[in-house]
Amino acid sequence: MASRFLQLHFLTSYPSALLNRDDAGFAKRIPFGGVTRTRISSQCLKRHWRTFDGEFSLRALSAPGSIRSRLTFERFVLAPLLEDGVTEKLARAVTKALMEEVLGKSEKAKKTQQDGDKKTKGSSAAEAEPAEGMRTGQITVLGRPEVEYFLQQARELCAAAPAPEEAAQLLKERLGKEGKENLKKLRCAAGLDGALFGRMVTADILARGDAAVHVAHAFTVHAEAPESDYFSAVDDLLQTDEGEQLGSGHIGTTELMSGLFYGYLVVDLPLLVSNLEACPTEDWLAADRALAADVVDRLVHLVATVSPGAKLGSTAPYAYAHLILAESSNAQPRTLANAFLKPVVEQPDVVLSAYRALQRHVLELDAMYGAPGKRCVAGIGPVEELTSGLSVERASALAGFAAWARQRVLD
Repeated sequence: MASRFLQLHFLTSYPSALLNRDDAGFAKRIPFGGVTRTRISSQCLKRHWRTFDGEFSLRALSAPGSIRSRLTFERFVLAPLLEDGVTEKLARAVTKALMEEVLGKSEKAKKTQQDGDKKTKGSSAAEAEPAEGMRTGQITVLGRPEVEYFLQQARELCAAAPAPEEAAQLLKERLGKEGKENLKKLRCAAGLDGALFGRMVTADILARGDAAVHVAHAFTVHAEAPESDYFSAVDDLLQTDEGEQLGSGHIGTTELMSGLFYGYLVVDLPLLVSNLEACPTEDWLAADRALAADVVDRLVHLVATVSPGAKLGSTAPYAYAHLILAESSNAQPRTLANAFLKPVVEQPDVVLSAYRALQRHVLELDAMYGAPGKRCVAGIGPVEELTSGLSVERASALAGFAAWARQRVLD
């Protein structure tokens, strides 16, 4: 029987690193279970998984990507129109009208236009539109299929050679109900990023994208372990003729952390298939699920092997997961973070203690709520401390674990 949710839990240890910094340059933290833990934000984790360029990269999939920028309309609509030979005045008017129709018009933009109208005294606002006017006020997430559709509509409108001041009304008519329906039918319309991690929109043309992959903030299973690292940068030219060093060129301190992190994410399989294939969620089992299966396969590898991290050059914060546990069921997902509500002890071994705490908590959950549909685990170290007493399949390697997770999409 197909399961709706696939949950992934992972434990990864990092020595001497500064994985995710706050606005003051310190490691991010979170209080939990009466002690402060080191934290890695979900935004940081997702960005590294999204942008990873090596083996098992999401970008290598046969799915259109997303454009995450303020410059999307300037680069992918205005510039192509100008290259087509459209007059700058008309190209800017159409691009601006398209931005406002697709994304909505902010109150700030409305006031700016009103002020501009007063200054120009009836002349077209597009006539003196600066380049910055073609940029959105904040980063937008648009799929390449959407951007290509918008460019097509803009080109067709420009070919009709309307007056620039008529562009907004004519574009609104083109992107009416029919335009919204056309966008809904586009496969992976919001791009792969939008399909996985969602997007928020407020205008009527674009569909809001609910995230099919839910990612929690990772945190250490024990109390934080900070270290203030004193360092100096030596000035190679500050030396005497005898070679004696006269002083450093710079002295400073930075914060470093080490720890075993628990991470958690959930894949809503019907929503993932729906986002990728443009089908209703209730019809996901009848849809083509091959791409969704590929996404899950690669996501497993990324979660286990791709490290977030600041200060790459001075800490080399690269680590693979000690453990990755998958659960597949139709019940509402639940984190296993509370296994570490009481911080684990470092003796005799922090990994061993974490495995035991995780097993104890899972057994308690199973006793109270029942076991989920299926489980699979892959890991290194004393994994039997987790698996003994549990109904769980054991994968000998990550490739086998990823294949198990992939099959949950196809069942």
